[in-house]
Amino acid sequence: MEFSHVPVLYEEVIAGLDIKPDGVYADGTLGGAGHSSGICERLGKDGWLIGIDRDSDALRAAAEKLKNFSCRRDLIKSNYSEIKLVMSQLGVQKLDGALLDLGVSSFQLDAPERGFSYMHDAPLDMRMNADDSLTAEDVVNGYSEADLARIIRDYGEERWAARIAQFIAKERKDHRIRSTFELVDIIKAAMPAAARREGPHPAKRTFQAIRIEVNDELGHLESALTDFMDVLAPKGRLAVISFHSLEDRIVKEAFAKRLDPCICPPEFPVCTCGRKADVKKVTKKPVTAGEEELAQNPRARSAKLRIIEKL
Repeated sequence: MEFSHVPVLYEEVIAGLDIKPDGVYADGTLGGAGHSSGICERLGKDGWLIGIDRDSDALRAAAEKLKNFSCRRDLIKSNYSEIKLVMSQLGVQKLDGALLDLGVSSFQLDAPERGFSYMHDAPLDMRMNADDSLTAEDVVNGYSEADLARIIRDYGEERWAARIAQFIAKERKDHRIRSTFELVDIIKAAMPAAARREGPHPAKRTFQAIRIEVNDELGHLESALTDFMDVLAPKGRLAVISFHSLEDRIVKEAFAKRLDPCICPPEFPVCTCGRKADVKKVTKKPVTAGEEELAQNPRARSAKLRIIEKL
């Protein structure tokens, strides 16, 4: 299967990064290089793209897609949360811009064998990096009922989390749950008929929750945001696309903390800690997809883009 990833908010990201032809840019979630190809188009021979991804398939596809551009390209198998380590290994001091396009790529969703999608019957995997040890099957069969309920509630924002966890725990007593469709059937059985008819696919939130747990997505995001802001050069920009409220809340709070770093008690009449903001907002509110993009790519519906600039 060809690796494809329809880049969400493409024009907004490329414009928002304000790319300099001789700049150094990092794409922390390279995928199929949808956004990175736009970055490379605007980089000259003195420009430099650092592409990072956990998925070996993505790196191979990106290398092929970017092979004809003149800029320097270093494509690294790593997690974007290791940006400082990657930069150190490459001898890079500062970035003129960076992108984090969070969530799962179109390829990962559409490749049945990866086990990300509730629309295909496949082994319960969901690993973004196939070399990682923890799989969705391990989570579903090995976590306690209480932990499953917590994950599905907190990461999936699923109101029927406790009931779904109860049904999973009951089913796995008889046999190990191994496939996506087995899990989908359990989720559907746990949810009242009215809830199954309303809103998105009944399994969407639970699959999202398990995927986040398998890949520790929120943990990596929190640490990465601070590090990416640290390594931006003056006027360097960080663009982040989130796809659900948990991600967006972490991004919003990380940016807010950097925009107002004062740690003085609220009752102090003036700031005495001396901490000043070292970034400013480029997007006053999150940028979302327009109707034309939504018609072509429905997966863009939940995307929110936030951009900050280093002072």
